[in-house]
Amino acid sequence: MDVGNHVSSNHQLVRLLQLGIVLEEVVEARATQHHQSLSPTEQADLDPTIENLLAETREESAHHRNQLEDLLEQMDAETMPAAHIEQLVQNRYDKTKPEDFDDILYDQLHAEESAYKFYDDLIAAINESDVTFEIDRTKLLAALEDIREEEKEGVKEVTELMEDHP
Repeated sequence: MDVGNHVSSNHQLVRLLQLGIVLEEVVEARATQHHQSLSPTEQADLDPTIENLLAETREESAHHRNQLEDLLEQMDAETMPAAHIEQLVQNRYDKTKPEDFDDILYDQLHAEESAYKFYDDLIAAINESDVTFEIDRTKLLAALEDIREEEKEGVKEVTELMEDHP
């Protein structure tokens, strides 16, 4: 499902929020998978700053999922099966796998940028919409803008780490 230029219905908003939940699951899973794919020696040699970044990524993704789930609960929405949404996320935002990157940081940068782009697109689409949603628009946008800002900070943090670890 593409975010599109505007959100045309409550139903579409629900689906997009569900996409966000699955996208957060993908980000968390990739951080975990990349770390677990390292040999015991590589894990022992991993810079603690990078290890902390992976842990923070997992925690932040779980927090974002909870925020999105809260928004859906406020809408009292019927949800789409998670497997279907996962496929939509993979088609749109998860075209690469951890092994496509030479480095954990490149993979994390990709994940953070993908999430940032999704939320940026979603906020723009909501702002272009004239639909009256089943949730307060100001509250919805504030929550999504907070998440987007955290993703933006994640991009910045990973970029800075990449500069420190050439």
